[in-house]
Amino acid sequence: MRANASLLTLLARLWRHLSRRRRRQLWLLLVLVLASAFADVVTLGAVLPFLGVLTAPERVFGYPLIADAAQALGISSAPELVLPVTLAFSAVALTAGGIRLLTTWVSARLSYAAGTDLSLEVYRRTLYQPYQVHVSRNSSEVISGIVNKVGGSINVLYQLLMFISSAVLLFAVVLALLAIDAVVASAAAVGFGVSYGLVTWLFRKRLRSNAQCIAQESTQVIKALQEGLGGIRDVLLDGTQQLYSDIYRRADYPFRRAQADNNFIAVSPRYAVEALGMVLIAVLAYGLSRQAGGLVASLPVLGALALGAQRLLPALQQCYSAWSSMAGSQDSVADTLALLDQPLPADVHQPAPAPFLFRDALRFDAVRFRYGGDGPWVLHGLSLTIPKGARVGFVGSTGSGKSTALDLLMGLLEPTRGQILVDGQPITGERRRAWQQSVAHVPQSIYLADTTLAANIAFGVPRDAIDMDRVRQATRQAQIAEFIESRPEGYHAVVGERGIRLSGAQRQRIGIARALYKRATVLVFDEATSALDNATEQAVMDAINALNRDLTILLIAHRITTVQRCDAIIELQGGRVVAQGTYEQLLEYSPSFRRMTQTVEHRDLTEAGGKSEVGERTPDENLIPGVKQR
Repeated sequence: MRANASLLTLLARLWRHLSRRRRRQLWLLLVLVLASAFADVVTLGAVLPFLGVLTAPERVFGYPLIADAAQALGISSAPELVLPVTLAFSAVALTAGGIRLLTTWVSARLSYAAGTDLSLEVYRRTLYQPYQVHVSRNSSEVISGIVNKVGGSINVLYQLLMFISSAVLLFAVVLALLAIDAVVASAAAVGFGVSYGLVTWLFRKRLRSNAQCIAQESTQVIKALQEGLGGIRDVLLDGTQQLYSDIYRRADYPFRRAQADNNFIAVSPRYAVEALGMVLIAVLAYGLSRQAGGLVASLPVLGALALGAQRLLPALQQCYSAWSSMAGSQDSVADTLALLDQPLPADVHQPAPAPFLFRDALRFDAVRFRYGGDGPWVLHGLSLTIPKGARVGFVGSTGSGKSTALDLLMGLLEPTRGQILVDGQPITGERRRAWQQSVAHVPQSIYLADTTLAANIAFGVPRDAIDMDRVRQATRQAQIAEFIESRPEGYHAVVGERGIRLSGAQRQRIGIARALYKRATVLVFDEATSALDNATEQAVMDAINALNRDLTILLIAHRITTVQRCDAIIELQGGRVVAQGTYEQLLEYSPSFRRMTQTVEHRDLTEAGGKSEVGERTPDENLIPGVKQR
């Protein structure tokens, strides 16, 4: 996703994503910015009388207003006027400085508070995206968007506030200088403005290119980190540290170089323009010294113009610097807006529905599915019925559609055609969310957070809301309670990142306990034991088979031994059901299933009650009588 829109368009879209509260705060900040500009103008206007008192205090009494004020304060001579005027000027200058400091502090706090809102909204919207969206993109894009690109957008907000503040101050100072000396002020404004305008025109394409580089390479940096650290075992075993270091360097170097280039572009004009300003003041001083009265008579005007330049140049530089920073982050803002524009489900603000009360059976009715509108069909007219309380295994080669079928059953995907019904009701709309409350999933790789065993079992539940009795009951059912309770910390033991301190079987049983804590009525095991050795798999399967018969259990397996004790086995090939029945029935009627069993060692089949040798049948005899091939 790249920014083709103008910077102003992107900023307008970003404004619409701010909450009403933040918008009100920004309008109040604008009032503070105007007050700061007014204070600076007052300070600038006070320079003339202040320097006039210092150079020729007796002239001040010629102004009726000042003469009346001096008389009211009991000041009768010119020297006595110097101290009060000095104190008054100092008070005005300190007040103006304080207001500027307050404006900067409020701007920083407000921009980063708004940034927190945007970051949270990006994360929230991402979590609510359909499963199909998540599987279609790399997680590094989302992580980079939240960590880096939202950060760039926060900086754009801050720079925008600085730009507005400096632009208002710049306008006010120019007006004040025009009132003091219109010719000099006009020459300075035109000269400085043309200088910065020329620099802006020269660097605009370079900033645009850097913006694209920063947005693209920040994603690649996150991806390189994930790949290297995610496969750290293989990296250590294969000695590929240098390879992954090189991959990271190829992403990080252009990213940092573009940032450095933007920083240089942002500050480089300052020094040339400041030198130009000093030359202008020197020329002005020379010109004033040649006028009647000499330099002493012109000192108040020169001082006011010098102070005005001292205000004008930083404000002009801040405007340019803010613009260059915003232009350099343009693509990051575009990517952030794309994440902010992710749609939310209609029921996002509604409370979670009660779990669906599963009573009878779930059914696939001529379900067809494909990823994307023009992708190949993954499932072709899948029709099957699973009664409540059944243990059903799904087998088939890789790509046969097993995982997709169960993702559809869990409501993570929607059928392209056909429908899935539970107790005769289609799983659509609000009913899908209620159904998902009744389903728990145990994948091949259990995700465990670096927290306690109890928190991992009651995953997603706030710590103060965890029901420990329910945790213990779930661990007893998963046959992991004895192990946990034998540890010194018990259920409060920390498992380490991704459960590194636990064995494979222990992680799987924690996953089963997590599913049972949810008190779901349907448990889905997606190759949950495929990474385990035979003995460990047998122990985990014993725990699964010992579960209450009120639970409907669906298993995907590559190993035939995993599904031997299922009530029914469904064999998929190319997204179609080619056979279904008990283990013994499939051995008798399905040659393809028999071929699967031949990969299992003879002793495993004997222990499971299977046959080590079976006769071949013709391809037309691969289905159980009464089951039609789809």
